[in-house]
Amino acid sequence: LQAILIFCWVYVRKYQSRRESEVISTITAIFALAVALISSALLPVDIFLVSYMKNQNGTFKDWADANVSRQIEDTVLYGYYTLYSIILFCVFLWIPFVYFYYEEKEEDDGNTCSQVKTALKYTLGFLTICAVLLLIGAFVPLDIPNKKNSTEWEKVKLLFEEFGSSHGLTALSFSISSLTVIGMLAAITYTAYGMSALPLNLIKGTTSAAYERLENTEDIEEVEQRMLRIKSKCRDGRPLSSRDRRTVQQLEERLRTLRRRERHLESIEKSWWAKFCEAIRPLKIVWGVFFIVVALLFTVSLFLSNLDKALHSAGFDSGFIILGTNLTNPLNMLLPVLQTVFPLDYILITTIVMYFIFTSMAGIRNMGIWFFWIRLYKIRRGKTRPQALLFLCMILLLIVLHTSYMIYSLAPQYVMYGSQKYLVQSNKTTDGQPGNVTTFVSKDCDADAPEDQCIVTRTYLFLHKFWFFSAVYYFGNWAFIGVFLIGLIVSCCKGKKSVIEGEVDEDDSDMSDDELSVYY
Repeated sequence: LQAILIFCWVYVRKYQSRRESEVISTITAIFALAVALISSALLPVDIFLVSYMKNQNGTFKDWADANVSRQIEDTVLYGYYTLYSIILFCVFLWIPFVYFYYEEKEEDDGNTCSQVKTALKYTLGFLTICAVLLLIGAFVPLDIPNKKNSTEWEKVKLLFEEFGSSHGLTALSFSISSLTVIGMLAAITYTAYGMSALPLNLIKGTTSAAYERLENTEDIEEVEQRMLRIKSKCRDGRPLSSRDRRTVQQLEERLRTLRRRERHLESIEKSWWAKFCEAIRPLKIVWGVFFIVVALLFTVSLFLSNLDKALHSAGFDSGFIILGTNLTNPLNMLLPVLQTVFPLDYILITTIVMYFIFTSMAGIRNMGIWFFWIRLYKIRRGKTRPQALLFLCMILLLIVLHTSYMIYSLAPQYVMYGSQKYLVQSNKTTDGQPGNVTTFVSKDCDADAPEDQCIVTRTYLFLHKFWFFSAVYYFGNWAFIGVFLIGLIVSCCKGKKSVIEGEVDEDDSDMSDDELSVYY
């Protein structure tokens, strides 16, 4: 827990504006990220517990009777619902309130009471949406029109009946599933692009600061000459035309931006951090190659998993739910093997979650925060406004919610059963002995296993409680693959990034240059 909080603090402080930092927004962002990461940690815990109940030969351990296994499953389930309730509180109450409070603070610096009232008024809209989702979730019908011979869905329905029928828990599950759909859209937009942009940026590197400074100096001279040519028109006392005045004003703004770039580039040339980054350039290339290989591995695994659902599931009416795997993929084979050596599977799952977060952050930083075609905020190191930081943390929180389903898509067999095995009766004839000899052979848990021999994780049942959400996730995975491939092509075609990419914009004030020593 301490490590998670330290990571969240460092992460938020890295991008937070030093001039506009606020205590409440900082605490809110750190808390939201910590809750999201802790929630993602429940997935490997759930898988480990159901696997730990059984021996490698397929038999249950002595202590793992029916009551104990049920208590363990319920504990994991209640852990999910507790953390997900906190997530609902953050998304629909805490984060909106803090966001609108600081929006009002910029417009009305004097009256704190008025700011709180206005923030509560806007937050009430989010609470209304939450209440509507809870009401829909409490009464939405879970039954679907079954197809003939749909034995796969019949088996899943029996599992859901064991999962519980409390309307309160169902309502919470529906609300979280709705947020997960939003997280899916965020993952398609930012994570898929970041998975290609981050490794290729590491491989290509940035342009030289000295070369950029030379180009920048030439641009400054060109702008100054243009301004002199325009101003020379009024040497005889004639005023400039309105068109020339507008042009001069635009050139002055351009010149201020270029001079800010000059100061930033000069600071980078002298900084020890730039020299250190140049020294570890080969290491960055190695990491870039590693990340692009991992991204391609994820994409191939996701494609095979989705193809398996398309070919062997019960179809749209069941949410493309499938028990077991017919087309295996690399990650689905690797995770059960790693689980036999504790804690290798934990390390891999944690790595996957962290990889999704870093690639999501790379995508958000490259693209900014958008609402359809309107760019709301930019995410820049040390210059991110409190409102943008809250948006960033909410998006990352929703993406981490979707991470559980992404991992299920990448390794469905592992998420369902872990490394569980069950015993299968086998009759064979032994030389020198009359008749058949009955033996028991261990087999990996799958859809054909008896219900009392293999325990399905609570995560799997939670993800598929509503069949229509499962269908949405299925199509979302295809969209994720498509956006990743498009992002890969775009990232390959783009040139090297500027060494001060995103650090200098025309809407920056000169005061922002006072903090150069903090970053370089």
